[in-house]
Amino acid sequence: MNRRQLLHLSSGLMLSSLPWLVDPLLAQKAKAKGDKRPIALLLPLTGEYAALGTSMKQAAMLAQINQGADAAALMTLDTGSTGKGASAQATAAIRRGVAMLIGPLTGGETAAAGAANARRVPMIALTNDPASRAAGTQIFGITAGQLTSAVLRYARQRGVRRVLVIGDGGAWSVASAAAATALRAELGIELSAIDVMAGQPLPGAGEMPDAVLLPSSDDRALAAARQIQASGVQLLTTMQGLDYRPEALAALKGAWLASIDPETFSGFASAYEARNGGNPGALAALTYDATTIALRLRATGPISTNALFDPTGFDCITGPVRFRTDGSCARQFAILVGTGDGYDKAAVSQGT
Repeated sequence: MNRRQLLHLSSGLMLSSLPWLVDPLLAQKAKAKGDKRPIALLLPLTGEYAALGTSMKQAAMLAQINQGADAAALMTLDTGSTGKGASAQATAAIRRGVAMLIGPLTGGETAAAGAANARRVPMIALTNDPASRAAGTQIFGITAGQLTSAVLRYARQRGVRRVLVIGDGGAWSVASAAAATALRAELGIELSAIDVMAGQPLPGAGEMPDAVLLPSSDDRALAAARQIQASGVQLLTTMQGLDYRPEALAALKGAWLASIDPETFSGFASAYEARNGGNPGALAALTYDATTIALRLRATGPISTNALFDPTGFDCITGPVRFRTDGSCARQFAILVGTGDGYDKAAVSQGT
């Protein structure tokens, strides 16, 4: 795939089921028994995250076209990148009789919109902050826990038992370490941790584990990766570490990464670029997925929270996904291997 597209994937899946392809039967189903109520998109079209909001809106419009939905299917409302704006727009959307809310983006906006919604309609939030969830809200963003569990499950299948987590004090790193800790008993792994921000050194040559989990790829992380690579220990990382800088490619050679499937993302990115120009990021793909799910439910209607909990799940750009009653979702990821000049897909693995 286009490397530029894959790099954008890290910043911010049977051919017949690929969700950007048009299903000619959906329009007929919608006419017959579909839910006629609109779906509200709560997006930051002004304010701090306006550029992201624009790309997310463009992705939603692409989903609307590809699903053959009518012009009244989507209602786009501007949160202004604030919790106050998200709350006001969620309230306005509900008063206008929407069937579902998609968005908003940030944790603060999600908490405010969820409180305003108060479980009146299903809500698929695009944040990856589980702490922002209100009752009735599904957290759809890709979390550190999902990616960490996917790469650790793959590593365990490959014989890894002892894992060292190298943290940097950041929120993503902390969440990744917490997810690894929660999986110790299930996977039967031994886990230890150090914090490079606190100056803790790597273990000596005779004390190294089977694998080292390095959640990101900043300069400190890459320095650690180079030491680990020299020791022959297996390096594990997540989509946050996906990096095409020459120094990163060299340091991550041989590493196992959990990521959105680049093959599927490439098809979406090409369709997005052909319509809008530019390259979409992971947030645009998430918006496309959430909109596609909502439009498919609307086509067969009526939209309901129970419909989201279909045990068969939904095929998405960001991986096959199943919603759970606790507001989280389980998503499948690709496992990539660093080659020194890129990343090759090696397997798929389930994220928590």
